[in-house]
Amino acid sequence: MKRTKFLVVCSIALFIFLAACNDSGNTSISLAEVTRSVFYAPQYVAIEKGFFEEEGLDVELQTTWGGDTTMTTLLSDGADIALVGSETSIYVYAQDSSDYAINFAQLTKTDGTFLVAKEEQPDFTWENLRDSNFLGQRVGGMPQMVGESVLKNHGIDPHADLDLSQNIDFGNIPGAFASGDYEYVQLFEPTASVFEAEGNGHIVASFGEESGNVPYTVFMAKQSYMDENDEEISKFTRAIYQAQQWVEDSSAEEIAEVIEPYFEDSDLDMLTASIDRYKSQDSFATDPTLDVEGWENLKNIMDDAGELPADVPYDELVNTEFAEEVVNN
Repeated sequence: MKRTKFLVVCSIALFIFLAACNDSGNTSISLAEVTRSVFYAPQYVAIEKGFFEEEGLDVELQTTWGGDTTMTTLLSDGADIALVGSETSIYVYAQDSSDYAINFAQLTKTDGTFLVAKEEQPDFTWENLRDSNFLGQRVGGMPQMVGESVLKNHGIDPHADLDLSQNIDFGNIPGAFASGDYEYVQLFEPTASVFEAEGNGHIVASFGEESGNVPYTVFMAKQSYMDENDEEISKFTRAIYQAQQWVEDSSAEEIAEVIEPYFEDSDLDMLTASIDRYKSQDSFATDPTLDVEGWENLKNIMDDAGELPADVPYDELVNTEFAEEVVNN
C-alpha cells in the first residue's frame, strides 16, 4: 500500500515537471505584454536572438492589451510573467492581495509616448494645447499620469485647461483620433510614426524626454511564482540583460531587422526611425535593475495625478536580487 502511494506521488511530480517543459526539454514560460510596441524592442530581441533559448527557456508571448487586462491575466495564472507598467503592482498591493506582483526586471526607463497633433506645428509650444480637444489615455495608467505631470510642469491643468476625453479603450485610441475631431493624442511607436507617414498626425513632442527616469514597463511575477521558480526568474532576467546590452551596442537599423516579424504592418525604415527615437532619448534600460530614484519618481507622478493608493516602500514591491546577480556576474 505504501509503495502504491509512493508511485502515485512520483507520477504526479513527474507530470507536473513535464507540464512545465516542452519537447525540447526547455522550461516553458508564459509572458503577457501590455501592448505591442517598438518600445519593448529588447524583449523581442531576447526572443529572436535566442537569448531565452540559450537559458533553457521557451517563452510564449501573448499581447493582453491594457494594464488592467494584463494584471488580471497574471493574477489569474493566465501568464507566469507580465510586462506592464509598475503602477499596476501598487494598485494590486493596495487591495490587500495575499499574493501580489513583484517587480524584478526593468525594461524601459522613460515614458514611451509621443504627443501627436492632427495638424503640422513647426513652431509648437506646450501652450498650444491650452483649450484644445485632447484624446487622453486610461485614467490611472502610466501614459495618462505622466502626460498630466508633464502638462502641469508646463503650467497647464489637464482637467481645467483642456477638453480632455478619457472614455476610449486603449486599443481603440489611434482609430478614434484618426476619425474624430481631436487635436492631440499620446501615441506609442510605431503607431506615432505610422500616423505621420500617412498624414494623419504629426509628432510634436516626446513625453519621455520631459518626464525623466521612471520604471515605465517592468517584468513582474506573483510572489508565489517567484518563490517556486527562482531559477527560471534568474534565467529570464539574464536573457533580458543580454538583450538590453545587445540593443545598447547595436544600431537602430540592426535592431529593426531583428524585431521586424513583430510589426508586419510597418516597413523597415519606419521601424528604424521609431527605434532611433527611443534610443536617442535613452528609453531602453541598459540593465534590468529598478532603482530607488525611479520608484520614487513613479510614486510622485501617481500622487500628483491623485492615483497613489498607498505609499508602498521600494523594498516591498521591488526585488533587485536577480538583476544584481546577472549584472555582477
